[in-house]
Amino acid sequence: MSANVNSSTLDSALRNQKNQGPAKASKWGKIIGKVLAYIVVTLGAIMMALPFVWLILSSFKTLEEISLFPPTFFPKNPTLSNFREVFERIPFARYYMNSIITSVIPTVVTVITCSMAGFGFAKYRFAGRDVLFWVILATMMVPFPATIVPLYVMMAKAGLVNTYAGLIIVGLSSASGIFMMRQFMMTIPDELLDAARIDGASEFRIFNQIVIPLVKPALATQTLFTFTGHWGAYIWPLICVNSDKLRTLPLAIPYFSGQYFSYQNLINAASLMAIAPVLILFLFTQRYFVEGITITGMKG
Repeated sequence: MSANVNSSTLDSALRNQKNQGPAKASKWGKIIGKVLAYIVVTLGAIMMALPFVWLILSSFKTLEEISLFPPTFFPKNPTLSNFREVFERIPFARYYMNSIITSVIPTVVTVITCSMAGFGFAKYRFAGRDVLFWVILATMMVPFPATIVPLYVMMAKAGLVNTYAGLIIVGLSSASGIFMMRQFMMTIPDELLDAARIDGASEFRIFNQIVIPLVKPALATQTLFTFTGHWGAYIWPLICVNSDKLRTLPLAIPYFSGQYFSYQNLINAASLMAIAPVLILFLFTQRYFVEGITITGMKG
């Protein structure tokens, strides 16, 4: 009897040991996979951040130091004179203001129109709703360069070439923005809106006080995308504007680089000032931005 008990105990121990082998291997495989993933992500982040770090540090170097070989990574004698000299050599403040005007106004209008359109497509039923929505999405398939000629002809006939209005009016709405807002607003329960209607709330009040606070992540994402797109726009301002007074930063930086190509310290300082608003906006909206991208991508 004792021999049978010992035999069965031994067999059970052997089976457990055999089962634990693959489990341990699978566990170590997962750990190694995570470690490799972290290493790859870290290296990718370093490679992405290194040019920006180099640009920032080089903006504070003198011309002599930036011309050294081998180059130095950190500035030995940091200086702010590069930034002051950029404003002295070209009307950089005017270019900066042009970019602010042609970026902020379209961003505000686009966020408002896209959020209203997205709310309509997500929460109202009307004839032709789905067809209209698919027509709007179809415009995303048309590349912007294909629309430049007809846009320019329309702006020329309207007398808007070489004006602020010509720079602004082409970007007052966005098909991708309407799609994003609609996808996000579809996650809002209809019962919540119906309860507000029963309490006597108007449609505008429902939109303004109930829907908008619930879609802050999507609004932040849309704001960042739209502002970044307008701030860095190059093709349309290049075609629409031929006056130095209306030149935006994406046009001013190449112009400045062509005139002062040997002054790399000044070019770095001008480039840093040009990208600063986008970086600042991202820092303020990154929490909502990541949440908006995640939720909008998951909801269908």
